[in-house]
Amino acid sequence: MRRTTGGPDSLRSMELLEWNARSYDSLPLPHLRWGEGVIGQLELAGGETVADIGCGTGRDAERLLGLLPRGRVVVVDGSEQMLAQMRTRLAGRLDRVDVVRADLRRPLALPRQVDAAISVATLHWLPDHTVVFESVARALRPGGRFVAEAGGLGNIASVRAILADLGVDDGSGAWQFAGAQETADRLAAAGFDQIDARVVPDPARLQPGAQIEEFLATVVLGAVLRDMPEPERAPFVHTVAQRLEEPVIDYVRLQLSATRP
Repeated sequence: MRRTTGGPDSLRSMELLEWNARSYDSLPLPHLRWGEGVIGQLELAGGETVADIGCGTGRDAERLLGLLPRGRVVVVDGSEQMLAQMRTRLAGRLDRVDVVRADLRRPLALPRQVDAAISVATLHWLPDHTVVFESVARALRPGGRFVAEAGGLGNIASVRAILADLGVDDGSGAWQFAGAQETADRLAAAGFDQIDARVVPDPARLQPGAQIEEFLATVVLGAVLRDMPEPERAPFVHTVAQRLEEPVIDYVRLQLSATRP
């Protein structure tokens, strides 16, 4: 099987990753818990405008709308399938939603300033975190908070070791799993203060067989499978799942909070 290589420069020229949004929404995602934890830190009053950076299928945006009866949500994602699923989920409430399809690897301009911004399970797909940190800082009003979580240093190490052993790209060109100190330094350079960044192990246990294979194919290995011939994908995912010692994704999460002065 061909080994692929890549880094931040090659990723910038690569097409955006498209997602199977329906499959994504059907899985028992730890992202739900992560999103609840991120949103819970905002202490919203109900009239704010909040940006959801990497909104996916709109699960967190839906929760935000429930907490913002007098507010708005600005949703941003690069996947048309994800945004289509989001529009279906939020049908009837899109009058309070600004939808932005954008490549978050590049500087972002939102249609309005926001009081707060969140990002759940997105930053690790971006080759240069400084770019998105600077974009969020520009979008926030003074005093606005940015709260996010993503894959951190050491994330899915067992999966990456299996990929390397199988002779394919271990994801180093697609995933950027940052540490706490480098993240704090980047946030400070982007103009934030009151910075808190930490890396926390958070393994996710799944059912063996079909569930973990669908999870791997849909959530974890999308960037690896994209360049693989269709007939090879399911057998490859099965092989990865079989090589795991147990049906667990060894997530390590980068959690951050910062304020624009």
